[in-house]
Amino acid sequence: MTAESPGPDGDDRGREHDHQGDRGDRGHEDGEHREHEGREEPAGTEPMTARSALGLRAVLSGIALVAAAAAAIVFGIVANRDGSGSAWGAAVVCVIVAAIAATDLAVIARRARGR
Repeated sequence: MTAESPGPDGDDRGREHDHQGDRGDRGHEDGEHREHEGREEPAGTEPMTARSALGLRAVLSGIALVAAAAAAIVFGIVANRDGSGSAWGAAVVCVIVAAIAATDLAVIARRARGR
Protein backbone atom coordinates (compact mmCIF):
# COMPACT_ATOMS: atom_id res chain seq x y z
CA MET A 1 0.00 0.00 0.00
CA THR A 2 1.42 3.37 -0.98
CA ALA A 3 0.96 6.69 0.75
CA GLU A 4 -1.74 7.73 -1.73
CA SER A 5 -3.66 4.44 -2.09
CA PRO A 6 -6.80 3.70 -0.10
CA GLY A 7 -6.90 1.08 2.63
CA PRO A 8 -7.94 -2.57 2.07
CA ASP A 9 -11.69 -1.78 2.18
CA GLY A 10 -11.50 1.09 -0.27
CA ASP A 11 -11.57 3.75 2.43
CA ASP A 12 -8.60 5.93 3.25
CA ARG A 13 -8.26 5.11 6.96
CA GLY A 14 -4.87 3.48 6.39
CA ARG A 15 -3.63 6.28 4.14
CA GLU A 16 -0.78 8.45 5.38
CA HIS A 17 -1.54 12.16 5.15
CA ASP A 18 1.45 14.19 4.01
CA HIS A 19 -0.41 17.27 2.80
CA GLN A 20 -0.29 20.60 4.64
CA GLY A 21 -4.01 21.38 4.40
CA ASP A 22 -5.17 17.81 4.88
CA ARG A 23 -6.88 17.09 8.19
CA GLY A 24 -5.67 13.51 8.43
CA ASP A 25 -6.02 13.31 12.20
CA ARG A 26 -9.78 13.56 12.32
CA GLY A 27 -9.77 13.38 16.12
CA HIS A 28 -8.28 16.88 16.44
CA GLU A 29 -10.55 19.82 15.72
CA ASP A 30 -7.75 22.35 15.44
CA GLY A 31 -6.43 20.69 12.27
CA GLU A 32 -2.96 20.21 13.74
CA HIS A 33 -1.14 17.30 12.17
CA ARG A 34 0.73 15.34 14.84
CA GLU A 35 4.11 14.08 13.67
CA HIS A 36 6.04 11.32 15.37
CA GLU A 37 9.37 12.41 13.92
CA GLY A 38 10.09 14.93 16.72
CA ARG A 39 9.82 12.34 19.48
CA GLU A 40 12.80 10.56 20.89
CA GLU A 41 12.78 6.88 20.07
CA PRO A 42 13.00 4.50 23.05
CA ALA A 43 16.41 2.97 23.62
CA GLY A 44 15.00 -0.52 24.03
CA THR A 45 16.49 -0.99 27.50
CA GLU A 46 13.47 0.19 29.48
CA PRO A 47 12.67 -3.17 31.11
CA MET A 48 16.28 -3.49 32.27
CA THR A 49 16.55 0.08 33.55
CA ALA A 50 12.99 0.48 34.88
CA ARG A 51 12.74 1.17 38.58
CA SER A 52 10.41 -1.02 40.56
CA ALA A 53 8.10 0.01 43.37
CA LEU A 54 8.65 -3.26 45.24
CA GLY A 55 10.34 -1.48 48.16
CA LEU A 56 7.42 0.88 48.74
CA ARG A 57 4.97 -1.96 48.21
CA ALA A 58 6.82 -4.04 50.83
CA VAL A 59 6.73 -1.19 53.35
CA LEU A 60 3.00 -0.62 52.82
CA SER A 61 2.24 -4.34 53.03
CA GLY A 62 4.32 -4.64 56.21
CA ILE A 63 2.44 -1.75 57.82
CA ALA A 64 -0.89 -3.25 56.74
CA LEU A 65 0.09 -6.66 58.12
CA VAL A 66 1.08 -5.30 61.53
CA ALA A 67 -1.92 -2.98 61.80
CA ALA A 68 -4.43 -5.60 60.67
CA ALA A 69 -2.99 -8.26 62.98
CA ALA A 70 -3.06 -5.87 65.94
CA ALA A 71 -6.62 -4.80 65.12
CA ALA A 72 -7.71 -8.44 64.77
CA ILE A 73 -6.30 -9.19 68.23
CA VAL A 74 -8.03 -6.17 69.77
CA PHE A 75 -11.37 -6.95 68.09
CA GLY A 76 -11.01 -10.60 69.10
CA ILE A 77 -10.48 -9.65 72.76
CA VAL A 78 -13.44 -7.24 72.68
CA ALA A 79 -15.66 -9.85 71.00
CA ASN A 80 -14.64 -12.50 73.53
CA ARG A 81 -15.51 -10.20 76.44
CA ASP A 82 -18.77 -8.82 75.11
CA GLY A 83 -19.88 -11.58 72.78
CA SER A 84 -20.61 -8.93 70.18
CA GLY A 85 -21.20 -10.24 66.66
CA SER A 86 -20.01 -7.04 65.04
CA ALA A 87 -16.67 -7.24 66.86
CA TRP A 88 -16.22 -10.82 65.59
CA GLY A 89 -17.00 -9.62 62.08
CA ALA A 90 -14.44 -6.84 62.36
CA ALA A 91 -11.87 -9.34 63.67
CA VAL A 92 -12.50 -11.62 60.70
CA VAL A 93 -12.13 -8.73 58.25
CA CYS A 94 -8.85 -7.75 59.90
CA VAL A 95 -7.58 -11.33 59.66
CA ILE A 96 -8.43 -11.37 55.95
CA VAL A 97 -6.58 -8.08 55.39
CA ALA A 98 -3.58 -9.44 57.31
CA ALA A 99 -3.60 -12.60 55.18
CA ILE A 100 -3.68 -10.53 51.99
CA ALA A 101 -0.78 -8.39 53.23
CA ALA A 102 1.22 -11.49 54.17
CA THR A 103 0.59 -12.99 50.73
CA ASP A 104 1.69 -9.75 49.11
CA LEU A 105 4.90 -9.77 51.15
CA ALA A 106 5.56 -13.35 50.01
CA VAL A 107 5.06 -12.34 46.37
CA ILE A 108 7.36 -9.34 46.83
CA ALA A 109 10.06 -11.55 48.38
CA ARG A 110 9.78 -14.01 45.49
CA ARG A 111 10.07 -11.24 42.91
CA ALA A 112 13.02 -9.68 44.73
CA ARG A 113 14.87 -12.99 44.62
CA GLY A 114 14.29 -13.15 40.88
CA ARG A 115 16.31 -9.99 40.24
